[in-house]
Amino acid sequence: SPRIMLRCLLAVALASTAAAAGWQPHHAAELVQTAKFLGSAGKGILAADESTGTIGKRFSSIGVENNEVNRQKYRELLFRTDKIEQCISGVIMFEETLYQKTGDGVPFAELLKHKNIVPGIKVDTGVVELPGTCGETATTGLDGLAKRCARYYQAGARFAKWRAVLRIDEKRGWPSKLAMQDNAWSLARYAAICQSEGLVPIVEPEILMDGPHSIEHCAKVTEEVLACVYKALSDNHVLLEGTMLKPNMVCPGSECNKPCTTAEMAYYTVQSLRRVVPTAVPAISFLSGGQTEEEATLNLNAMNSITSLSRPWALTFSYGRALQASALKAWGGKDENAAKASQAFLERANANGQAALGQYQGGAGGADAAKTNFVKNYAY
Repeated sequence: SPRIMLRCLLAVALASTAAAAGWQPHHAAELVQTAKFLGSAGKGILAADESTGTIGKRFSSIGVENNEVNRQKYRELLFRTDKIEQCISGVIMFEETLYQKTGDGVPFAELLKHKNIVPGIKVDTGVVELPGTCGETATTGLDGLAKRCARYYQAGARFAKWRAVLRIDEKRGWPSKLAMQDNAWSLARYAAICQSEGLVPIVEPEILMDGPHSIEHCAKVTEEVLACVYKALSDNHVLLEGTMLKPNMVCPGSECNKPCTTAEMAYYTVQSLRRVVPTAVPAISFLSGGQTEEEATLNLNAMNSITSLSRPWALTFSYGRALQASALKAWGGKDENAAKASQAFLERANANGQAALGQYQGGAGGADAAKTNFVKNYAY
């Protein structure tokens, strides 16, 4: 009968789902432990994974030549900063950086592990235009990813990052379903491959701030994108307890003429995340997306201070520009400024550690922390 047929089909579907849910990567216990540690209370992640080209742009702003010696010096300055382990749980590195050493011959990965900081690695190879669209993008890097992840694990990395980039354009209907589905599937394949090789995948579907859209529209798009991502992660049998999410905050576009308060941004962001991010995810580490250092810290603090909405995951930071801008300026490429730069970096990191607990009082870094880091169509 039709009723019996329906029951049989349902039983098969449930059995298939249970079998898929029962699959776990070989490194499951380690993945879960690492992901949980990265989301430790009062700590966050330093994104020091700028490509050679991107760090060159940063260096040019302070008149420093972009060469391997200067890149090594700058990263060592950050990693050696005293007491940074009190507020930094992990560092994302570019491939060159993962294999670099300190001036006295200690591999960066070993230096970080000695400070109880988890080494991480950026594994995507950049974005290209997505065929079938008029300017939307897809992220590359899946070819050979498993072998690269195995090498990175041997070099000491224990987590990875892959950045997908989506844009809001209401007139063009961006992000299109094609762009959302393609980027979600790539993120899911990346995550599954990383877990198979022992690396915790940070899933980063960034929606750029560019444009005049409202905060309400950003919230709508953020929920659609994240729902698509988590459907793809489920389809690819990714162990959510061994992942982290790195999303944009829900903000009005950079050209929007209707500003929002920090409290509004915090509410919209947490509300959107509650609607689509499973509670199995241990931590959400936000990208700064071009906000000033102080804005990024205050916004994180506001989200961790909300009392009207529960937060089943740790809410923390994974900042690049919003952790480094003042330190980079203080350094200026001069060895004699290293201590000053380290202090600026530590001050900003401590501020974000406090914000991850909802305890930041504001004011760290002074006027420099209020300078914009926004770059239109940001790519690295």
